[in-house]
Amino acid sequence: MTSKPSSASTTPLESLRTAFIESAYTDGAKSFRRGRHLLDTSDLAHDEVDSLIETATLAKRIIRRSKASLDLLTDKVVATVFFENSTRTRSSFDLAARTLGARVINLDISTSSVTKGETINDTAATLIALGVDAIIQRHSASGACHQLLPTIPSHVSVINAGDGWNAHPTQGLLDLFTMMEVGGSVEGKKIAIVGDIKHSRVARSNIRLLVPLGANVHACAPPSLLPEGITEMGVIPHVDLAPALENADFVIALRMQTERQQQGLITSLDDYRKLWRLDHSRMKMAKPTVRLLHPGPINRGVELTPELADDISISLINLQVSNGVPVRMAALLLLLVPEVFK
Repeated sequence: MTSKPSSASTTPLESLRTAFIESAYTDGAKSFRRGRHLLDTSDLAHDEVDSLIETATLAKRIIRRSKASLDLLTDKVVATVFFENSTRTRSSFDLAARTLGARVINLDISTSSVTKGETINDTAATLIALGVDAIIQRHSASGACHQLLPTIPSHVSVINAGDGWNAHPTQGLLDLFTMMEVGGSVEGKKIAIVGDIKHSRVARSNIRLLVPLGANVHACAPPSLLPEGITEMGVIPHVDLAPALENADFVIALRMQTERQQQGLITSLDDYRKLWRLDHSRMKMAKPTVRLLHPGPINRGVELTPELADDISISLINLQVSNGVPVRMAALLLLLVPEVFK
């Protein structure tokens, strides 16, 4: 039997790896694992959020030092099933799983039996029969992941990578992780969400996460793009930018879905630009230290100017992308790690 290395001979990377594994056995991590799935941020208790953020922090420190596989989930198989196009989410889940040592199946929907009429439940059943341990699904229909649960065995986890207008939990978590990384706790911070909030799963997952954590969340959009019942979610709504941005610590811009113009929900993109587009001048209404987030993809020149998007003194967009990997590593590790790690 190989003896455990002494503290004197342990490298910084080995120490980080040990801390990373141990983070999967905190009370919050165990509670999260008992839930089996990650469907939305509203399902997460405070200690579960804390555990996910702590584990993501360690994951980021590890991947800064080494890009080698950690070989922690070598007996696990993860399937990504994306019924909608994705660059950031799918790529980062793939990289996160492989970094943990898991095998990955990336299902190509365009060449799968879905094109022949196979249901999402039948697709999931096929993957389960092949031995997957986690299904990461994105779908255009709200509630699509919940639809899988009655047929999912207890040893398989489902992670929602975005379902319709409903939820995108790992995006909400990585947004939180990014804001905490640059500004500490979000408690008492003013966070303004600007754009097409009505049709945004990102907005909903952020709101469901940030409000319980004590953030002061404001939402700004054209009246037709503010969802009903938003005040009941603990959010202060605005149709004018000025009060939404005033003294904001963070601003989350959302993609203006241009099809809304064809649906008559906005008068024109030009009108949207005049009233709601973010630029350097309008960001001056926020705090001098304000930082900008955007989940991507960006419609440059519509919801924000290219100059603002690319200004690294304000924009956290690239940091959000890079933070997607450690946050998704955290979710996968906490869900899939064995109860006792050998």
